[in-house]
Amino acid sequence: MSDGTDQTHPRVLIIDDSRMVRASITRHVRDRFDVREEADGEAGWQTLMVDPTIQAVITDIGMPRLDGYGLLERIRTSRISRINTLPVVVISGDDEPEVRVKAKSAGATDFISKSIGNVELLARLEALTQLARTQRDLEESRAALATASPVDPSSGLVTPSYLHHHAAQELALAQRHHKDLAVMVIEIDQFDVLVARYGAHVAQLINRKLSKILATKLRQEDTVAELAPARFAIVSPNTNMDGAGAFAMRLRAAIENIVMTYREERIRIQITIGLSSSESGRAHTVSHLIGVAVQRIAAGRAAGGNRVMGEKGEITSDMIAAGARALVSIDQILQRLRSVGPDAEVRRQLPDAIRTLLPLLELIESSFAPGLPLDVLARAAETGVAKTLQQNE
Repeated sequence: MSDGTDQTHPRVLIIDDSRMVRASITRHVRDRFDVREEADGEAGWQTLMVDPTIQAVITDIGMPRLDGYGLLERIRTSRISRINTLPVVVISGDDEPEVRVKAKSAGATDFISKSIGNVELLARLEALTQLARTQRDLEESRAALATASPVDPSSGLVTPSYLHHHAAQELALAQRHHKDLAVMVIEIDQFDVLVARYGAHVAQLINRKLSKILATKLRQEDTVAELAPARFAIVSPNTNMDGAGAFAMRLRAAIENIVMTYREERIRIQITIGLSSSESGRAHTVSHLIGVAVQRIAAGRAAGGNRVMGEKGEITSDMIAAGARALVSIDQILQRLRSVGPDAEVRRQLPDAIRTLLPLLELIESSFAPGLPLDVLARAAETGVAKTLQQNE
């Protein structure tokens, strides 16, 4: 990884109060290393603070102002990671074992004698600087991974780039296994009017409110991102146009029933939703599917807004097939029911759960005749949707 400089060789800082020693080391290593020199530990420390390109330090022990042990202590206790991880080579004319041990205990990476040969000095420095580069690259990679969160902190939803990346994988999987994938683009109607009337701050709060609603109403396998202010995209694997249309109709009704208050004025919002879907045997891209959904929003907006738009124009409740798969996972509902009980979220999804289970319940009734109230359940699934959503907002 680049450190932002034009140097072609690793940079080494040589700290020794003897100008002859510094010159000798420089002469040995200058063909392979870029060298900086300082005459004492204090000057060396100041150089480390201002020069982020230094990749290794060679220091003497006995020096004025700040000796080698003091410099090692500062380096190893520094709060700056690029400094406290630097390889530090202690070079000394005193090769007594206790001096070597003390230097290692103080944090020296290596200990060499001033009488060391040219070849060995170069070999040790190259090994240490290579290790330093590897460690720095690893730390930068970890930092980049840590900051490359798929979640947008402002909306709490995934980022558009993550949506495209994840959706591309889901689309490839759907095409490989001949399954459906639906894309839904949602736009707040007349958002520019809201901005002009209430100000950007209130419009942003409305946008954020919709973000939270979307985040709570999706299945675990669905992905939602904010593409632009007042525009969101949802990718739903294993969902056909009927299922996406049924969910879009319920979502539109739920949003229409929400009332927000600003300075004693009641604010209602409406949304227009454009739908698109992958089809078996046809090649699609995520960008194409999103683009188709956006075009359908434009048609809905031209027709007055507050609409769900599909391939053949506006989708109405009577157009949704009776067997349309609702955007709900029975396993997910049961898991939540076991863990937290019949809370508002579970109750909100009951109409969808009934609709999903009706074919199974009909089979049970025809096979065992237990007297299940199928007509009552069917009516509850259809008429209880908006009421349930409204009561639990």
